[in-house]
Amino acid sequence: MTAAHPETAAHLVPLLERLTLEQKAALVQGADFWTTVPVPEIGLRSLTLSDGPAGVRGPRWDEREPSLNMPSGSALAASWDVELAYRYGAAAAAEARRKGVDVVLGPTINLHRSPLGGRHFECFSEDPELTAELAAAYVRGLQDNGVAATPKHYIGNDSETDRFTVDVEIDERALRELYLAPFERAVEAGAWSIMSSYNAVDGVTMTENDLLESPLNSEWGFDGVVVSDWTAVRSLDAVAAAQDLAMPGPAPAWADLVAAVRDGRVQEADIDRKVLRILLLAERVGALEGGRKIDPAPVDGPAFVRAASAEGSVLLQNDGILPLQTGARSIAVIGHNAREARTQGGGSATVVPEEVVSPLDAIRDAFAGADVHYELGAVVQEGVSEIPLTAIVNPITGEPGLRVTFRDANGDALFAEDRRATALVWFGGDAPIGASRTVVLETRYTPAETGEIQLGFAGANPGRLFVDGALVLDDSPVLEGTDLGAAFLNPPSLTTPVQVQANRTIDIRAEFTRASRGALDGALSVTLGIAPERTNPDELIARAVKTAESAEVAIVVVGTNSKVESEGYDRVDLDLPGRQDDLVRAVAATGTPTVVVVNAGSPVVLPWASEVAAIVQGYFGGQEFGHAIADVLSGAAEPGGRLPTTWPASLADVPVSEVTPTDGRLVYREGLHIGYRAWLKDAVEPAFPFGHGLGYTSWAWGAAQRQGDTVEVTLSNTGQRPGKQVVQVYAEAPDSAVERPARWLVGFAVVHASPGQTVTATVPVPSRRLAHWAGEWVVEPGLYTLRVGSSVAELPIRIDWNAA
Repeated sequence: MTAAHPETAAHLVPLLERLTLEQKAALVQGADFWTTVPVPEIGLRSLTLSDGPAGVRGPRWDEREPSLNMPSGSALAASWDVELAYRYGAAAAAEARRKGVDVVLGPTINLHRSPLGGRHFECFSEDPELTAELAAAYVRGLQDNGVAATPKHYIGNDSETDRFTVDVEIDERALRELYLAPFERAVEAGAWSIMSSYNAVDGVTMTENDLLESPLNSEWGFDGVVVSDWTAVRSLDAVAAAQDLAMPGPAPAWADLVAAVRDGRVQEADIDRKVLRILLLAERVGALEGGRKIDPAPVDGPAFVRAASAEGSVLLQNDGILPLQTGARSIAVIGHNAREARTQGGGSATVVPEEVVSPLDAIRDAFAGADVHYELGAVVQEGVSEIPLTAIVNPITGEPGLRVTFRDANGDALFAEDRRATALVWFGGDAPIGASRTVVLETRYTPAETGEIQLGFAGANPGRLFVDGALVLDDSPVLEGTDLGAAFLNPPSLTTPVQVQANRTIDIRAEFTRASRGALDGALSVTLGIAPERTNPDELIARAVKTAESAEVAIVVVGTNSKVESEGYDRVDLDLPGRQDDLVRAVAATGTPTVVVVNAGSPVVLPWASEVAAIVQGYFGGQEFGHAIADVLSGAAEPGGRLPTTWPASLADVPVSEVTPTDGRLVYREGLHIGYRAWLKDAVEPAFPFGHGLGYTSWAWGAAQRQGDTVEVTLSNTGQRPGKQVVQVYAEAPDSAVERPARWLVGFAVVHASPGQTVTATVPVPSRRLAHWAGEWVVEPGLYTLRVGSSVAELPIRIDWNAA
């Protein structure tokens, strides 16, 4: 094994020499779910790691310690704004330090290989250049403020099906030119850590794969810590690989590490290298005595999230209805997601915000002079959602919330805590999960209306539910698939009908029998909640139609749910769940101008697009999503987004749709051709192309010229409002002697201009952006064509570019 950059940590060798073998073996694996082992004798405190990447949860998943819920990765990427990505990283750093976190597990920079990938809301885009530029800025924003970034998941974790065991086969050119490129740029930006993935690549699991050494260390000069995805270290073979830290800890696969060194199965020098890197990381984040400590600049979190969400909102189409006139007299707001918006995708990236602003509430605020009428229209949510805090009282304290008691096999109480939510996760923290046999939730619920509710629970454990002392539900959830992470993060629901009366309080008690979950044995996820009403779907649509008919404009908010976009499984189609397509068509058929807001982190099929006046793709916009959408609809903010992923008209049109392994293998047969590259290769017209997005002004494209290794483009705002444009530069090499994409992004820049103003965009195009991999980076000499415009399909300017 080649020792990578020993000079970087050479000054830390004296500390290494003071450590015993036992201390070193402990240092290269976690102390628990979220922290590393401290060694006070050498001035080393523990490092705290935390899931990001769209906010920082901290070591406890707890509503009593809320986090800033930031826009998802795809929403950030839709801004195409490198400066915004830097500020995003800085905001994450401020949150991290507020939470006592040293290492943020993000950004997620795997590519959108196929729109069926279940975790794409968390990733940036389908293009390596766009992803790489934003990733580098995010890393700098975090680390300039003293917190380590951990770009993930290295490498090939571009879908979720069988993610723990799948063997991904990628040819060398695609691996280098597509999937490794964002990680390379993140390392160039100085990333202090990288996360290795669960999957194998070309037959070797990633925590033992040579790709951790080359190109990561030996070629790119990475001098940071390779952190495993949680439980991804499977054997002692990861020690000889460049896998530095096994999380969580103590890692079962490395339990025999000291003995393995002493009997020669493992080389102590390999452990020493890992320890030096961990010490260097500790020094960088201020966890080592004498190391630097940076206090991040304070950030107005909600204001940043609101602005960033608007910057990532994409105006897909508009017949002139937007921005809406603030003097509108009557507005119909329709849709489940209008009232209960998805601000983030499911899985480990989930944080608990202090407050979420819904589109419904924000529209009422923005159009205060209008009569705003709401209808559900169609049920989107599946399973139970938590009971509002305002409706529950802790029977012990009398305060809003509930009491949770952990009991042993004899029924004796081990631990109790008072909580302020009914959706609860324990993944680390103080609760004695492993020692508990049952977990009991108790609260008093006062409904606002009389009728039948669907009361129940979600979890991976058998449960019993009591109302006023009577047993009403006793059942065990049936887990789908074998992904324990998915079962833990997005468990199935069980419900039973319960008759309630308005303002009449009922006592609710839920008892869960804790079942062992292997690697997640010390974690628990339970939700006590209420499922959506079981009204006839046709009746819900009829109510929405009636409300739309009497309004000047209808705003329909459609979107996905936690069964569609989440860590742990991929999507089976691109359809909106439930009857949402029928709902939009019915509302549009009323003749009332209809604006559709799409609340989804990844592409969905919009078969009614030609029937509505405007479509805004809002992504998962964070806790201020509602305000951002209202700002865009009212014109208080420009819809600043451009698509980071191609949107298909139907699943049948999608060029790359295979995300399910065959006999344990997932072969990337498409090679270089993913995303818009594949669409161009197949000559299929998408619904909305990569880079597409409209604004509220008009632009005239002027001259473009080459200045050294940059492209300079002038353009003018010819409209009546200030505006934003994203200048996109693509290369073509039709006469290349090697296989090439028909067109590929080589650079981009964001410009802003006032009405009548002419501005110049400067887009660097270094020679590497034209190179292909042939065992090394090769720039094929000859003439390239650069095309400049506002999307991959709208490129009015051509530049001949000679590469010597």
